[in-house]
Amino acid sequence: MHRRELFSFLSDSVKNVVKEKKENINIVRPPYFSDINAFDIECQNCEGLCATSCQEQVIIIGEDKTPSLNFSKSGCTYCDDCAVACTPNVLTLEAKKLIDTTIVISQIACMSWNGVMCFSCKDPCLEDAIDFKAMFTPIINQEKCTACGFCISRCPSYAINIEVKK
Repeated sequence: MHRRELFSFLSDSVKNVVKEKKENINIVRPPYFSDINAFDIECQNCEGLCATSCQEQVIIIGEDKTPSLNFSKSGCTYCDDCAVACTPNVLTLEAKKLIDTTIVISQIACMSWNGVMCFSCKDPCLEDAIDFKAMFTPIINQEKCTACGFCISRCPSYAINIEVKK
C-alpha cells in the first residue's frame, strides 16, 4: 500500500465516524408534549413561538422546523411559557412532564473525579440533585434530578452529558 492510499483510507475512516456521530445525535424535546410524532407534522407551519417565548433561550428551531433543547448556555426552568405560546398545541400544559433524558457525569472528563476541587455543577442545581461523596466524586441523584440542564452549561470540562431515554 502506498502512502497516498493509506492517508486516503484513514481520511475516509474519520469521515465515516464523524458522519455516524452526527446521525446518532439525539434530539431533546421540550417537556410539554404528548405525541412525539406531532413535532414532524404540526411544527412545519409554525412560526416557532415556543422558542421566542423561552425565558432561558434553550429552545432552538432546527432545520426541520421542530423545537429541541440546547443546554449549552442555560437550562429549562419549566416555566410553561413555551406550552402557552404553542399555537398548534404540540406543547400543552396538560402534557407537562420532566425532560425525557438522563444527565450523567463522565468520570474521565470531570475535574473533581480527577482530584481538582470543583463544584461548578452543584451550585446551579435547583433540586440539589448532585451529591459529592468525599468532596471529589460528584454523583447525580437520578431520583431528584429534573434533567433541567443547568449543570451542563456550567461544567468547565464538559463532563456532563445527556442520555436520551429510549
